[in-house]
Order: sequence, then C-alpha cells, then structure tokens
Amino acid sequence: MIRSALSRTLVTNPTRKRRALYFRSSLRLRVRLVLVLLGTLAAPAFAAEDESGFVSLFDGKTLEGWEGNLKVFRVHDGAIIGGSLKERVANNEFLCSKKPYADFELRLEAKLSGKGENAGIQFRSQRIPNHFEVIGYQYDMGNANGRSIWGSLYDESRRRKFLADGDDGEIKKVLKPGDWNQVVIRCAGPRVQLWVNGYQTVDYRETDKEVAARGLLALQIHGGEPAEAAYRNIRIKASP
Repeated sequence: MIRSALSRTLVTNPTRKRRALYFRSSLRLRVRLVLVLLGTLAAPAFAAEDESGFVSLFDGKTLEGWEGNLKVFRVHDGAIIGGSLKERVANNEFLCSKKPYADFELRLEAKLSGKGENAGIQFRSQRIPNHFEVIGYQYDMGNANGRSIWGSLYDESRRRKFLADGDDGEIKKVLKPGDWNQVVIRCAGPRVQLWVNGYQTVDYRETDKEVAARGLLALQIHGGEPAEAAYRNIRIKASP
C-alpha cells in the first residue's frame, strides 16, 4: 500500500519523480566510489603485475653478479639455495651482490625449510673484512621466541636488534610455511618498507644519520640446525 501510494505520487508529481531518480542514481554512484576507495586502501602498496623498470638479478642458472661461499650456496631448479637439510650450518653465510644500491624496490620469492628457522635478505649492507658476517639492514625470515619474524627489520652486526616488526597474527594469516613467499623491500631515503605476501610488516624511518643509505644486497642462511633458504625471481627497480 505504501509503495503503491508512493508510485502514484511520483507519477502525478514529475518534480518529485525526477528528484527520486536523481537520488537513486546519486546513491548508486556514491556506493561505487566507496567500494573503489575501500579496494584501493586494502590493496598492497605495489602491483604484482606492474614490472616496468625492474631488472633481473638472477638468471636462474648461475651465480653471475653474486659472490660468496660456493660450498654453502648453489643453484638448483631455478633458485639460489643456501645451507643444507642434512648437515648443520657452521655459521652465518651471505651471498652478496657485486653492485651496491641506495634507493630501490626489490622483489623476490623466498622459502625456508628444515630445522633451522632463520634466514634473511640483507640490503644497504657491507661485508666485514676478513669475516663471514656482513653489517646492515636485514629483512628477517623464520621464527624466534615463539613468533614469526618474517618481514621484521633486523640490524645485522651493527645495533644487533630488531628495529621494527609486523603483527604476528596478521603475518601468520598470509605466510606459507615451507613454501614460496612473496617478499618486497622498498628503500627511499631514510624510509624502509617491508612486505610479505602483500601484507606490510614494516614502515620504518631511520633517524641515525651515520647509518649507511647505500650498500650491497645479500642472501643469508643462518648458522645452526640443518636448514635451506631458497630465493628466486629476484628483480630490482633502482632509482638513479
């Protein structure tokens, strides 16, 4: 009855009819705009399909462009593998890029297997002379103290502590233990941003002006229990 009366009113009053149609159209438009905005906010800060400007750092077959302990690192099935599932890893080992980088976005896939639960990706780092260690930022991988440290920002051999990390519960929602995970590292001036599988774990701003803003990349396998860290599809978009 109410709807019928309203319809008769709109028919007999063209002005009200136009207003009602305008209201409905405007409401639909607003709903669409809200949905688009929500989709934008929920999306990761990078688009996986947008690879313009990125160059590969690994040909899938050789370690050209990298240097490190070749008794520890090897290429297998299109990936760089560090460590062993059969023997303990004597100490931390790093396969370093031969070229340094300052501002960049690095994308790759990483996987960690075995009893050892620690590996990582160094950036803006330097080798310590006559030593197996490096010094600099690390995108951490694995577990520590009962929580996931995937996507945590660790300061290797310098401040020797976690500088920032993500929410353990949120990381566990997106992480694929023992499988390939999407890693993104973005550096722009003092700002460092990290992601795992589209979830942003870290948005850190360096305040110490003595900390190097340029350095090597490196792939790590941590010393300890038998473990393998695997890395593939490594590509970078560096700022001039």
